[in-house]
Amino acid sequence: MNKKNTIFICTGNSCRSQIAEGLLRDKYSDMFNVYSAGSSPSKLHPASISVMEEWGIDISNHKSETIDKYLNEYMDYVITVCDNAKQSCPSFPNGKHNIHWSIKDPFHSWGNEPSDLEPYRKTRDELSKKINEFITNIKK
Repeated sequence: MNKKNTIFICTGNSCRSQIAEGLLRDKYSDMFNVYSAGSSPSKLHPASISVMEEWGIDISNHKSETIDKYLNEYMDYVITVCDNAKQSCPSFPNGKHNIHWSIKDPFHSWGNEPSDLEPYRKTRDELSKKINEFITNIKK
């Protein structure tokens, strides 16, 4: 089976798209080459790293990258995970399927204290459900 190239896109490429990349790569790296990028990349949020570590997934080596890096790459799936990215995302000329998931932004500060983590857990959990639905749908 050929691996499918899949990219997750959000605005800052610091939370949602990074978590989604980590989740899909962890569970389905045999099926997908997984990337993430942002329309206005910033940096990987430490709370994103923390909530993924709770599930035994290490995303600490991820970098916040720009969409431009991937625009000319063939992508089987281009998945936007925030409404702003959907509106501002350029068209991927080599993108086969465009999918949008409206996921609430967990960002409220750059904090990484235990009291900061709950919105990131909710985001992780919601993305995990979306990824499971995505896998179920493409296997049909």
